Amino acid sequence: MMMHEGRLKAAFDSGVFVLKLCGDVRLTLCATLDSQAQRLANTPGLKAVMIDLREATNVDSTALGFLAKVAMAVHGRLEQPPTIVADHPDVRRMLDVMGFSHYFTLVEAPLTEPAELAELPQVEADEAGLQKRILEAHRILMRMNEHNREQFQPLVELLEAQQHDPVQ
Repeated sequence: MMMHEGRLKAAFDSGVFVLKLCGDVRLTLCATLDSQAQRLANTPGLKAVMIDLREATNVDSTALGFLAKVAMAVHGRLEQPPTIVADHPDVRRMLDVMGFSHYFTLVEAPLTEPAELAELPQVEADEAGLQKRILEAHRILMRMNEHNREQFQPLVELLEAQQHDPVQ
């Protein structure tokens, strides 16, 4: 099976921001996700956020960390928590185990489909920027629940050690 290169699409329509993840979404896209999280934190008139995972074949933990960051960026500003649309049982189970149901409403189908999604240009990140984001993503995931804390502690410690001890 060929892995499809991950892509992000987005739409902002009458206060509703939709972010669609397609294909294999991994850490190469986290700079783009990060810039969306920051943009959302400052978007006036934001009413709802929906993240659509129905076309994602894979979402790695770094990308998940930035999805959590999106939720945290809008926390307290929306009437209801952001929605994640996931119709695959494995994906829903993973999101549940990782504590996403505390920060998002998980649904199988959206109430309305957005009109048109534009592909987001990929924000490039250098090696150092990537490492910083991988660390940030997993710190965010560790704060979400005990399961994640145990699971990602070794990785976070390793990354922190690497940051203080740059290999030339």
